[in-house]
Amino acid sequence: MVKLHLGCGRRNFGKDWDHIDKADFSHIKSNDVKVLPYEDKSVDVIYACHLIAYFDREEIIPILKEWKRVLRPGGTLRISTPDFGHLIKNYKATMNVSEILGPMYGKMDGVYHKTIYDHFSLFELLLSIGFKDIKKYNRWRTEHARFDDHSAAAIDGKLISLNLQCYA
Repeated sequence: MVKLHLGCGRRNFGKDWDHIDKADFSHIKSNDVKVLPYEDKSVDVIYACHLIAYFDREEIIPILKEWKRVLRPGGTLRISTPDFGHLIKNYKATMNVSEILGPMYGKMDGVYHKTIYDHFSLFELLLSIGFKDIKKYNRWRTEHARFDDHSAAAIDGKLISLNLQCYA
């Protein structure tokens, strides 16, 4: 089974995963999430946690097409990204903008998020690329649940990540 962890950074899911990130850690197999070094329909699972927000809405389309290219028919794409809807609800409840700035604008190695999604906008984007059976997933019921990452990010106990899964 071929499983890709895109935008993994320092997080190492172990030898069962191929890690792809621009960072320079020993577990990184490749450095470009935009062009994957895999044959068509050769990958079973792709997981990208808090990665797609670093690409603008036009830029992400060919990237998602590339990810779909390498997924086998029925292969799983699992995406986690800050959820605009949840962040706004949190802001309205607390009126504390400092709580939502990090998840909304992100910052990794001097690069900030370029966009943010809500359930509807990400659903429509994935559907337009040709992904099927798009739905929320429970990150605690995945093969990567034991690893701490932003898919479980919360403010005052409320999840602020939009976790969607779909199939090629």
